[in-house]
Amino acid sequence: MNVFVFGLGYSSMHFATSVRGLHVCAGTVTSREKAERLKTQGVEAFVFSPDECDADIPARIAAADALLVSIPPDEDGDPVLNRFGDEVANAYGLKRIVYLSTVGVYGDHQGAWIDETTACHPTNARSIERLKAEDGWLTLGQRARKAVHILRLSGIYGPGSNALVNLKRGTARRIIKKGQVFNRIHVEDIGRAIVACLAYEGGSAIWNVTDDLPAPPQDVVEYAARLMGVEPPPEIDFDTAPLSPMARSFYAECKRVSNKAMKDKLGVVLAYPTYREALDALWAQGEAQ
Repeated sequence: MNVFVFGLGYSSMHFATSVRGLHVCAGTVTSREKAERLKTQGVEAFVFSPDECDADIPARIAAADALLVSIPPDEDGDPVLNRFGDEVANAYGLKRIVYLSTVGVYGDHQGAWIDETTACHPTNARSIERLKAEDGWLTLGQRARKAVHILRLSGIYGPGSNALVNLKRGTARRIIKKGQVFNRIHVEDIGRAIVACLAYEGGSAIWNVTDDLPAPPQDVVEYAARLMGVEPPPEIDFDTAPLSPMARSFYAECKRVSNKAMKDKLGVVLAYPTYREALDALWAQGEAQ
């Protein structure tokens, strides 16, 4: 399958490199320097940014069987829809679109379990923009008769970006807010969900892509510290923690996200059902050592 990726970032690059031999992938980056660097690694890359747009991108959309969109929206809307919506809609051979979104679109549910049928009440500008982008892609899919899969991702982590690395760098913190839990998702399992969507024979759908265990953030730090044989950082009360406005906004929402549909209907088998299996594997692979 020929897959064109808008936004070769952490998650989408992991997907693109992990499916070599199974799918043909090319995609966009925001700088010429990164495009040239990826080409030396065997990944065909094109520049798409507010200041520059490769002329070959429309032809690559037209030749694609599927599209993976991993570029966030902004106050002006979804940049891919704004620039290439007509090309995507008119691409005859393009049958599937996978859009990477966030569970942030649900807003705060005070720790309750939620699933894909739960009403969305986003509380910050980023999540409001995401929900509008989701609607834009679903509308395009309905109009152009293309299957659109919205993947609502929990907190992303994996090689190079995890509690082990944060502890080694000295940036890990144990921030305590009573009752606070987050779901997470390993980057490898995001890739598995994308692959499953590309093979899925059903129509457009929304999927929560998340692990089995919503857990307090301090538990993850403590588990990583035990693996490393070090003392965890001291506890910090949330009310007095020196957090950026963006970081504080994450703690303003609390929910437990169900992945039942992803597993039962989409058929995804998680490589890392919880952060424990993932950190065990990362540590065994030499992460942060």
